[in-house]
Amino acid sequence: MPSDPLVAQHVLEFPGGYTRTTGPVIGRFLSELRARRIVGARTAEGRVLVPPLEYDPATGEPVTGEYVEVGPAGTITTWAWVDEPLPGHPLDHPFAWALIKLDGADTALLHAVAADDPKALSAGSRVWPVWRDRPTGHITDLSHFVPEVTKIVSNVRAEYRLQAGGALRVFLEGVARGILLGSRCARCEKVYVPLRLACPECGSDLPDTLELPDTGTITTFAINNLPDPRAPEVPFVSAYILLDGADIPMIALIGDVPAHEVRQGMRVRAVWVPENERTASMANIRWFAPTGEPDVELT
Repeated sequence: MPSDPLVAQHVLEFPGGYTRTTGPVIGRFLSELRARRIVGARTAEGRVLVPPLEYDPATGEPVTGEYVEVGPAGTITTWAWVDEPLPGHPLDHPFAWALIKLDGADTALLHAVAADDPKALSAGSRVWPVWRDRPTGHITDLSHFVPEVTKIVSNVRAEYRLQAGGALRVFLEGVARGILLGSRCARCEKVYVPLRLACPECGSDLPDTLELPDTGTITTFAINNLPDPRAPEVPFVSAYILLDGADIPMIALIGDVPAHEVRQGMRVRAVWVPENERTASMANIRWFAPTGEPDVELT
């Protein structure tokens, strides 16, 4: 009958370290790394090998003894992503093993590339070296490579003051009282809101000021998934609302209704902040909310 296999664990270890000579070519390469330079060896045919070799792998002939500084940047020719680094790996977080053809070299160097996401890497990606703080003449003096900087994120903030005059001042003063003011063109009979001084269609003066109701109909809308401090929640809806009696819609937020239930033709009413909190600002209207009336058929 079969018996269980005999298993014994063996460990090969050199507690004091294993010492070997580097030879003139690898020794020169490591010495240059200690000085934070990367060199390759030139072959008799003019090719630059990185890392340098004592013999040309294509011809078997000795290299010329001429060393050429390359890089420091290079281009990834191929790569493989490592999701779970092992104890002996150069980085303790996900990274890529990549073949990197350094600028000026004819062969590729295998090394680690640190990236936040594998989607940031591709064949042809440019990378730059990251050096260790205290080089010792070892391949690990070149800690790893990182992708070339192709974009930056900058915080943008602009402060300015808007001085309302003319029609805008009158309109905002009305909003401070909880009133929406519009203008009627005597010539084309269109009603515009916010209040205007001239008709944008025929150019006529707009002497007639009208008080419009704070109810209207949604003509079109957009669902937004980016946070906005003015919005009731995310996702939220911004919509063009045609106030009753107006001919031009105005844009406003929609609230008190799930975003997926908002629709064209929905009847809405302005939700105002308390009277003691109002200022000459459109912030007096938090948003428009459904009235519960039947939808309007848009033409």
